[in-house]
Amino acid sequence: MPRSLAGIPRCRPRRRGGPGTGLTPAPALALAVLLWLLAAVAAAEGLPVRELAIADRILTVEIAATPEAMSRGLMFREHLPDGHGMLFVWPGDQVVGMWMQNTLIPLSVAFIDSDYRIRNIAHMEPHSRDVHASDGPVRYALEVNRGWFQRHGVAPGMRIAGLGTLLDQPDARID
Repeated sequence: MPRSLAGIPRCRPRRRGGPGTGLTPAPALALAVLLWLLAAVAAAEGLPVRELAIADRILTVEIAATPEAMSRGLMFREHLPDGHGMLFVWPGDQVVGMWMQNTLIPLSVAFIDSDYRIRNIAHMEPHSRDVHASDGPVRYALEVNRGWFQRHGVAPGMRIAGLGTLLDQPDARID
């Protein structure tokens, strides 16, 4: 005797693209990733920008002083102009580590203590998960294109006197 189908849920076949059915999963995912990347770049452009005197040069730096800005850093950027960088500012002295996942360009980072003295410099590879740590408690980290410090004679032990002046400007520090 045949069974009744009344108690069995009905299954509908899935639609797989075609006119009027919306995006297929792969293009939808690609579009979502693209929009996320564009939002990250647009948000980064809103950071305070200052000029920092270092060695015999003027370096244009974006200031990352919020947890969101520091976690984003220079990720997803395809180019950093020569003479530009990013200054990370922590609210207090601490040992910090930096890595390069989702960062597309090779960078060097100077770890700087609260007396504006460079403790150490690390050279970082794009897409790396290797953590590059400060040699001790620092308050700042300055990222530039890899090799910039070496080309301009910037080395550990050097004091960046202009950093104090830069941080006295509005929107440049966190309290």
